[in-house]
Amino acid sequence: QLARIQTDSVVETLRELYPDLRFEIVAMSTTGDKILDTALSKIGEKSLFTKELENALERNEVDLVVHSLKDLPTSLPPGFTIGAVCKRENPLDAVVFHPKNCGKTLSLLPEKSVVGTSSLRRAAQLKKKFPQLEFRDIRGNLNTRLKKLDEKEDFGAIILAAAGLKRMGWENRIGQLLSPEDCLYAVGQGALAVEVRAKDQEILNMVSALHDEDTVLRCIAERAFMKRLEGGCSVPVAVNTVLKDGQLYLTGAVYSLDGSDSLRETMQTGVNYPQRNEDGPNDDVQHVGITAKNVPRLAQEAAESLGVELANLLLSKGAKHILSVARQLND
Repeated sequence: QLARIQTDSVVETLRELYPDLRFEIVAMSTTGDKILDTALSKIGEKSLFTKELENALERNEVDLVVHSLKDLPTSLPPGFTIGAVCKRENPLDAVVFHPKNCGKTLSLLPEKSVVGTSSLRRAAQLKKKFPQLEFRDIRGNLNTRLKKLDEKEDFGAIILAAAGLKRMGWENRIGQLLSPEDCLYAVGQGALAVEVRAKDQEILNMVSALHDEDTVLRCIAERAFMKRLEGGCSVPVAVNTVLKDGQLYLTGAVYSLDGSDSLRETMQTGVNYPQRNEDGPNDDVQHVGITAKNVPRLAQEAAESLGVELANLLLSKGAKHILSVARQLND
């Protein structure tokens, strides 16, 4: 349902921009939708929610695919690109409480309360902050997870992305928004990506009108940070970005699975560059899988460098060891 709502919202905008075009929506399910009894981090498949959709794109059965950006690996298969990154919804994590815990916060939950999350990143950060709580895996789409929470006594609360709840119209279920101090979010969380064939200039030009410049720059920095660390959903990597007065601030962190070991740093760079008309062979340069023709190239380069430099700083302080131990334990 959420995937459908997200796709509808993108198509709605495209219809307004291109009233003469007809858009047909094709619904599909993916491996990630079907394997619901295993933790995401244990399945080990990089393109869990994307492979089937990319196959359809490759066979020209569809022309564009709408994803949650956080589901897209930092390296896309050859021949594909992210042709648009739409304006980001609130990227923070949200706590939804069991009806009996209504009005509480995580710190007020009874000791040994069970909190559901399928994300190693959320669990690692929150275990450290709330050692009195237990964190357990919960899978399924939003509807399924809320049902599990409400109808059983297994969970005192679950953690979800605020963006998904908001898009579903369930904002009233958010009992607590986790600030970046409590819980840094996932790379790309809250942003929608439109994936297209990299060589399909017509489609690429069409969807590039959907790009939101601030979101593009923030997500390029986040994805570059993740890529340099070789992070994925099998290790706890988290970020927070702020773009203010032409300065892009990136906070990035890595955690051990139980959160006891962590590294966190912040860096910034200027991204205030004018847009130049730079037609030519470099027109379709990808930055961590994103082709953003209408966003100044120098700004994109600065954002990507920021992500790489921050990752290098953490690596120089021992991030590789933390992540490889987390990977081994998870496997």
